[in-house]
Amino acid sequence: MKWHKSILFSQPLVEAGLLFPEASESRQALEALHSQREEAAYQRGLVEGERRLGEQLLRQRAQLIELQNGVLASLRQAVPQVVSQWESGLIELALEVAGKLVCGLPISAEMVEGAVRSAVAQAQESTEFDVFLHADDLALLQECSSPVLVPGPGNENMRFHTSSEVSRGGCLVETRFGLIDARRETKLALIRQCLAP
Repeated sequence: MKWHKSILFSQPLVEAGLLFPEASESRQALEALHSQREEAAYQRGLVEGERRLGEQLLRQRAQLIELQNGVLASLRQAVPQVVSQWESGLIELALEVAGKLVCGLPISAEMVEGAVRSAVAQAQESTEFDVFLHADDLALLQECSSPVLVPGPGNENMRFHTSSEVSRGGCLVETRFGLIDARRETKLALIRQCLAP
């Protein structure tokens, strides 16, 4: 049956549809197919997003591990340098403090006697000694009648002299074998040399 005439309605049609059952089923099938396609596209997008996110996380993790390894390597190299610098600085500071303390000590006869005995003990192979002292130290020993100045066993051939090269509290001992330097500044320099890295 074919219809050739137009039908006019007084009002527009609302919710009009075909009454044929096949068309309704066809529409539902299309909607179901469309819904399946949407769900499949959503699942593909979800899987692709997860894959890309996983790749991005792996790249970031690799970058973080590389950064961490770089920082640790830098620290491994820096720590010994810092320790060495601090060690040198502390040694230098300790030597400076020791030098200032020693220089600040009042010079006593016992101190000068100790320096002379220590220097003479290093030259026991010789029987003749020339001991050079600071003029004030020699005067201090003479003033208190120090036993070091009195000739006796082991020091019968010891002669005392003053020298401007000798600082207070130290001495130089000259023997036929050489010179023994027992000045304070020489002792500090030797300590410094021994402790230098």
